[in-house]
Amino acid sequence: MAMTTTALLILLLLVAILVQESLAFIPHSNSVRARSSFLAPAIQDMKSKTSAAVTDEDYGSDDKPAVDMNQYNLPLDQILEEWTANLMEKTFRRKAGVYLGAKSAKDIMVDPVQVMFQRKTDSGLGILLEEIAGGREDGLGITVVSGLVEDGAADGCGIQEGDSISAISVKRLKTSEATEEGLEEDDKYDAIVSVSTECLGYDATVDKILSLPAAEGEEEIFVLSMNRLRRRPRVEVTIQYPNKESGQKQKETTIELFSGENLRGGMLARGVDLNDPLARRFDNGGSGSCGAEGRCGTCAVSILQGGELLNPSSVQEQQMLKENPHWRLGCRAV
Repeated sequence: MAMTTTALLILLLLVAILVQESLAFIPHSNSVRARSSFLAPAIQDMKSKTSAAVTDEDYGSDDKPAVDMNQYNLPLDQILEEWTANLMEKTFRRKAGVYLGAKSAKDIMVDPVQVMFQRKTDSGLGILLEEIAGGREDGLGITVVSGLVEDGAADGCGIQEGDSISAISVKRLKTSEATEEGLEEDDKYDAIVSVSTECLGYDATVDKILSLPAAEGEEEIFVLSMNRLRRRPRVEVTIQYPNKESGQKQKETTIELFSGENLRGGMLARGVDLNDPLARRFDNGGSGSCGAEGRCGTCAVSILQGGELLNPSSVQEQQMLKENPHWRLGCRAV
């Protein structure tokens, strides 16, 4: 079941289309602040190449990392050199637009981090900002955290120097009884307003912050979506094929994937057979692949161990594979 030359060319073409276009800035600093058949391969094991222990509580339905990601943090001087902004085309996961990225994207990733902290009526965020790229008339740029005001609103919330704020939301406690209802912290609040600050220069970022309504009481919180640069963790994936039933001759193989890499794309790029030509498509009952659109189910794999290292499956994926709860769509597993 070897990949044909045509299929390989198509895959390379898709990869080339998704290559981002970097934007130009004037560097300066502002220091003021399927239904698949039995041919589907099985993922025998996934092992994060780290010494940290992994438990079901570390990663699961709440989409928390399996390990302490802070061990992959970068020194500040490297972070400031690595930040870049990319013009990205629309995909099924994001809208078209300008997004932060890392220059050394193969080894360094942009990790989304969310923090929440109490809003103070007599002060702002308590965050010092620094512009490391900008000078454009459209206000685009790269602005990062250069420090926190001592005893300010954000002090102690986990924000680190070099982080970049991508969005700011203001939320208000629903009712005084909400704190006693056993709700998740974020579910206790109603959103008042949210502004996007990703890839903005210093002045444009400050303008967005100043556009937020004044605090009306102690029942309000800030929710900040942050981008943080980290070294990419690597994951070892052991793959087995059900040779007895399918008659295939593939031997067990182990490949290395980067954290955040799509399972289907990573396997195909490393020459691993994945899509089952004999499987019947979930969406129309025919044959053939849907091209990683998450509709056909022919790239389904059975996860035997290490499933906690994958992102949680969507409702649609769960419905498609409800008869095989340990299966994942390779095109949707990250």
